[in-house]
Amino acid sequence: MRRADRLFQIVQYLRNRRLTTASWLAEKLEVSERTIYRDIQDLMMSGVPIEGEAGVGYVLRRGFDIPPIMFTKDEIEALVIAARMAKSWAGTKLARSIQFALDKIEAVLPDNLKAELDKPRLYTPKIFNDDTTANILDDLRDGINAKHIISIEYLSLKGERSTRELRPLGLFFWGKLWTLASWCELRQSYRSFRVDRIQSIQLTDKTFTESEEISFSHFLSVNYVGLDTDGFV
Repeated sequence: MRRADRLFQIVQYLRNRRLTTASWLAEKLEVSERTIYRDIQDLMMSGVPIEGEAGVGYVLRRGFDIPPIMFTKDEIEALVIAARMAKSWAGTKLARSIQFALDKIEAVLPDNLKAELDKPRLYTPKIFNDDTTANILDDLRDGINAKHIISIEYLSLKGERSTRELRPLGLFFWGKLWTLASWCELRQSYRSFRVDRIQSIQLTDKTFTESEEISFSHFLSVNYVGLDTDGFV
């Protein structure tokens, strides 16, 4: 989590609790208590009216507020459903970020709209993705975002094992499974791999840059001509 996001999250927790200890904040935000003390001090110096002390706890003085984000009931329902889908089907890191985002939304909603967060009756049970697949999705997203070549061990549907070095370009979700769009260094061509068939993954120290000949947009133009790709992630 970026420090700016952590500072924002601290303020949100303080707004919704009477007394908050540094140890509780440290556990929630997965940082050390020393980091929390430093963050609290910086928030106080920047003018946020926090009262309290180390070892006792902190409160946010009444009257400090952030202008509410105004959503319609349908927009809130859409956000909750999308968040539930991401938590069920995406990687562990993305699921955690989604929960932080929902916490932020809840913290700034007017009281009359907060109840809408619990109303959507559409659920997305976590049936097909296991923890291993979720962790692999995390690593794939890291590789895609940082443009790191990855090394994977792959088990095909025929039971054949292989080791590949890939340029990870994008991920597709097909309702029950994810596939990785990539450039295969061995085959020197585009290849798609089922994420649930990846046995292990390692981010190498080698990076790549996309070009007109090898890129996600070119992959789409070659493999999905004529399809609406707005929903591809």
